[in-house]
Amino acid sequence: MDTTPHGTTQWFEMVGKVLVDAAMQAGLPPACNIRLVERYIDGIELSPGLVQGLRFDITNGKPAFQLGAGHEERGDITVEVTKAASHTLNTLRSDDPRFRAAFINLQSAGELKIDGDLSQLGDWFSAVHDRIVDRTN
Repeated sequence: MDTTPHGTTQWFEMVGKVLVDAAMQAGLPPACNIRLVERYIDGIELSPGLVQGLRFDITNGKPAFQLGAGHEERGDITVEVTKAASHTLNTLRSDDPRFRAAFINLQSAGELKIDGDLSQLGDWFSAVHDRIVDRTN
């Protein structure tokens, strides 16, 4: 399996595709509408008004993503993370005991902020993390 350097535009594109594929396989109900915005707190600008990150939308049960996130853009779930914290988390599988410890420590340090409830995305979302880790270098 090919891997992609963490934090690059290609990496965010891979993350978006993994999210869309997983959501499509989940058979989302047509009434499902939710927006996830994830951006690097210390990210570089990708294009005018958009920093490293992505927006993932499910609209009427159909998933889609956009590269980049607005500086102040919010979603039903908004994740703000430093590049270093994202790298740490996205190189540890979810069953690695260091993952949970890192998650808690990064939140305590303010390097990972989650506004909203990730479980709103559904059970399919929990499997996405390890798929991303497997494709990250």
